[in-house]
Amino acid sequence: MNKSRKFAALIFITFCLSLVSGRLWAQDDDEPHGMYLEDPKIFSVGVVAGSNFTQVDGDNFAGYHKIGLNVGGIGYIQLRKRLALSWEFLYTEKGAKSDMVKVTPKDSVFILNYGVKLNYAEVPVMINYYDKRRSHFGLGVSYSRLVNSSESLSTAPATSVDLNKYPYSKDNFDFLAGANLHLWKGLFLNIRFQYSLMPVRSSSPPGFSRAQEQYNNLWSVRLMYLLR
Repeated sequence: MNKSRKFAALIFITFCLSLVSGRLWAQDDDEPHGMYLEDPKIFSVGVVAGSNFTQVDGDNFAGYHKIGLNVGGIGYIQLRKRLALSWEFLYTEKGAKSDMVKVTPKDSVFILNYGVKLNYAEVPVMINYYDKRRSHFGLGVSYSRLVNSSESLSTAPATSVDLNKYPYSKDNFDFLAGANLHLWKGLFLNIRFQYSLMPVRSSSPPGFSRAQEQYNNLWSVRLMYLLR
């Protein structure tokens, strides 16, 4: 992420947190609140499961064509009226995929297909704001540890690029923004956007990528069930 993107992200986060804070302090103290309005709870845990739709910014391709798992557990603790802290322990699959033929600027080599799988153990932490119907939105960050990775590249004419010379970072931090729509009892539909705050790769094969630094960029669609 370049400096302008980092600055824009910081402004966006500051604005959203200011908005949440203002609405929080404006609430009537007698108004019902809590993660469950009919049965207020300070602490709640649950499970999440769904899919990531991912791409890697900085490679030669665009589009959220790589689909991977996003599964794990989640916990909430209420901090103030309508405000809760959440944390998750996830197994999440990221990466990129393309079957679109591309021509590299180096020696006019045709890239026939490309794929990278990046599997992480991830711990997101978010601040969430609740409405009267228990739906909520949140902002936060996550730490992820790369469990394993694989990368494939097919070209014409064939090349001997050693992709192992350009490893992916073992540790990564992401910015998160998401919304949870309350469906029924403890069931929620979650949609989340996630972007790397630091490069997942600091050097890339010359001529086969748009940039040396690469970043995870993804949307997640998940179901979440909080235990009552």
